[in-house]
Amino acid sequence: MATTLFKDFQFEAAHHLPHVPAGHKCGRLHGHSFLVRLEITGDVDAHTGWIMDFAELKAAFKPIYDRLDHYYLNDIPGLENPTSEVLAQWIWNQLKPTLPLLSEVMIKETCTAGCIYRG
Repeated sequence: MATTLFKDFQFEAAHHLPHVPAGHKCGRLHGHSFLVRLEITGDVDAHTGWIMDFAELKAAFKPIYDRLDHYYLNDIPGLENPTSEVLAQWIWNQLKPTLPLLSEVMIKETCTAGCIYRG
């Protein structure tokens, strides 16, 4: 029975987008309360009744979270142009080797704007 579970994480970070047109508001230093949703898709274990323990998912993401929370994203290698799209792919690339059931990374930078990356 293939099922998808998700866990949401929030972090605060500053950034600017270096490749926007001159005068664009996102070219200036600013911050967001980012929401990251990690989705895991797999078969439900008949004995445990779950795909994986949420605590395992949290532990897998913790080193990445610690690199992002309250940091200037542009200073992180691979995030020199930290759009939501680039951030979602960067998180995927950091996490997928240790979390093979990862099926989606969603980023929300505001309550109404974000992106989804599915590898």
